[in-house]
Amino acid sequence: MRALISVTDKTGVVEFAKSLSDLGYEIISTGNTFKTLVENGVNAITIDSVTKFPEILDGRVKTLNPFIHGGILFKRDDKNHLDTIAELNIESIDIVVVNLYDFYGTLKSGKSHEEIIENIDIGGPSMIRSASKNYKDVTVVVDVNDYNFVIEKLKNDSLTVEDRKKLAYKAFSITARYDALISGYFRELMNDTFPESLTLTFDKKESLRYGENPHQNASLYSEVNEKNSILNYDKLHGKELSFNNINDLYACLEVMREFKDEVVSVAIKHTNPCGVGVGNSSYEAFKKCYEADKVSIFGGIVGITSTIDKETATLLNNIFLEIVVAYDFTDEALEILKSKKNLRILKLKKIEDSKQNYDFKYLDGKLLVQEKDTKLLEDYEVVTKLSPSEKELSDMEFGMKIVKNMKSNAIVIVKDGQTLACGCGQTSRIWALKNALENNSDKDFTGSVLASDAFFPFDDCVRLANEYNIKSIVQPGGSIKDIDSINACDELNMSMVFTKIRHFKH
Repeated sequence: MRALISVTDKTGVVEFAKSLSDLGYEIISTGNTFKTLVENGVNAITIDSVTKFPEILDGRVKTLNPFIHGGILFKRDDKNHLDTIAELNIESIDIVVVNLYDFYGTLKSGKSHEEIIENIDIGGPSMIRSASKNYKDVTVVVDVNDYNFVIEKLKNDSLTVEDRKKLAYKAFSITARYDALISGYFRELMNDTFPESLTLTFDKKESLRYGENPHQNASLYSEVNEKNSILNYDKLHGKELSFNNINDLYACLEVMREFKDEVVSVAIKHTNPCGVGVGNSSYEAFKKCYEADKVSIFGGIVGITSTIDKETATLLNNIFLEIVVAYDFTDEALEILKSKKNLRILKLKKIEDSKQNYDFKYLDGKLLVQEKDTKLLEDYEVVTKLSPSEKELSDMEFGMKIVKNMKSNAIVIVKDGQTLACGCGQTSRIWALKNALENNSDKDFTGSVLASDAFFPFDDCVRLANEYNIKSIVQPGGSIKDIDSINACDELNMSMVFTKIRHFKH
């Protein structure tokens, strides 16, 4: 019996090799692995003593040899295979222990292109795939965490075909992940946004308690080569995050990213903003956010692009919230917030522009892929006789940053860097506006700005807005009936601006 060991990660390999040797396995090894084993008292032979050919090309070619792959791949119950290896004097290799060159580590550390290329493993994946293909006869080990399992099974003579199948499954997953990383690296080099074959790889980060509902299982995965993920935080307190928590948190952070250089407070409920406010301090921003909708914020998520102080924490603590996320917290603020044992308190890393190019929707075996919606507007075009004031233009930009992150059809009404009303997720645009206004009938909308994620197909939204003294509208434009809305604004002495960028979000 023989075992071939060639590993980059040497963790536990000496003990594993000694155990295999004690069980009667002859150890074949390569390069630095051979050196490590011999220096630590393991009786091993070099790969070239098996291949009868030296390692060449700076180690690029050492295991790509019939004496290696023939010894791994032959079927132990096939007479023709047995006759062939006997004729060619090929000896069997029964265990293959391989982990790969650290391509990901080299990539992440910012090495040169030449160094990255040299860390693309060739022989390792080939041996892993050969052993995995022949799992009925060969044991493949790619994870140091499986060393003890394999040794115990071998000691008890209880390593089954099913065990080897599971090890092969893990091995094929490892090589698939490895190739996906390499493919992704070259995809970025070629700037190929929509390749003919899109190969991505994700690692499981944690199992979640359940999904959107208790009867659904769920897990969180992370793209291996993620860059500047907005979900980058330290949990300082509270329960583990659920599926809904993470989904809502992402929606909150997406809005916060629109204001990353300002102090903004965002309240999220079921992935939609229910209150947003900008201010000169965390307290001012959150007070405006809270007063925008004191009802919907219950059980929601609040994010603030600043340090939360004692005063802000005291106000936050009066509300039932699932998550509070901010750049930092004073010691006094943390003490106040931690008084609620289940409140998740998250310290956010600095928000950066997204470097993830894709937005995905997985549809039962199909994948819709689009570029992320990172643009706010094409340009401002005043289309009415009345021009908006500088203050109204500022609120228009504020409103568009929010409405682009609401589920369509969406309307938001804002004033002085604060949302007054949000209407989202309606099948008719006028219904979105009616919901926003009727659910906030106690508010004074005089002098406010209405922002819409898409064009008005009719002039009904303009006329309803005027009834509530809204005097300025920002929308993408593009309807064949744009003129109706423009004429209505002129008739009612309202200003309207087109941005020429639609922001549907489904």
